[in-house]
Amino acid sequence: MEFKNIIFEKEDYLAILSINRPKAMNALNADTLYELEAAVKEVKDDTNIKVMIITGTGDKSFVAGADITFMLPFTPIEGRFFSDVGERVMRQVELLEKPVIAAINGFALGGGCELAMSCDIRLASENAAFGQPEVGLGVIPGFGGTQRLPRLIGEGRAKELTFTGDIINAEEAYRIGLVNHVYPLDQLIDEAKKLAQKIASKAPLAVGYAKYAINKGLQADIDTAMGIESDMFGICCATSDKAEGMGAFVEKRKPKFEGK
Repeated sequence: MEFKNIIFEKEDYLAILSINRPKAMNALNADTLYELEAAVKEVKDDTNIKVMIITGTGDKSFVAGADITFMLPFTPIEGRFFSDVGERVMRQVELLEKPVIAAINGFALGGGCELAMSCDIRLASENAAFGQPEVGLGVIPGFGGTQRLPRLIGEGRAKELTFTGDIINAEEAYRIGLVNHVYPLDQLIDEAKKLAQKIASKAPLAVGYAKYAINKGLQADIDTAMGIESDMFGICCATSDKAEGMGAFVEKRKPKFEGK
């Protein structure tokens, strides 16, 4: 697929996807969502890729939201369809077996905040800003924001941000647990790559199974979730990486994982 709204690059074990619609502050329209979906599938199918970073081009906006000009003429049916597409793509990011790091380099509003929340780990630049301002436009978050935000920061804070449409800065996002770390803008991508490298040095199958166990377990009661964890632990014991990792520990050497 030829990409017109994103830049998609591979660096050894790492995939870097940049939303690239500078004239629209990297806002998401349908074409951009479809390109994002295609890139996620490519990452899923590429056995060499261990970690994915999602960011935005420029120094002002990660993703400023869904494209309002694009949405303005929507009928109810068209609105429901666009929401379904956005939710599907965000869910594919969330369910990707490989870790996804959001490097949030500016505005992450509406659909941008929702894209960031679909990633596993969120790193923000000092100039980043977050919010779900949709109620000020007469709609509600439509790409999973009403569901992921309370799961990440708690019901009360999520309702306040959603009902008021308030925009918060990076430090406040860090304080309430919406982002993991805050860095100067010129260090953001390097820090994301450092984190990606640390994750990529671990057993990739185990990392993927851990992500699966966390994601699935959060949707279940504690007893069911513990069963999911035990299942994934048992599956790890069938891998060559488990033998390599434990063997390397006993032999006091660095493991060489092959993802098998």
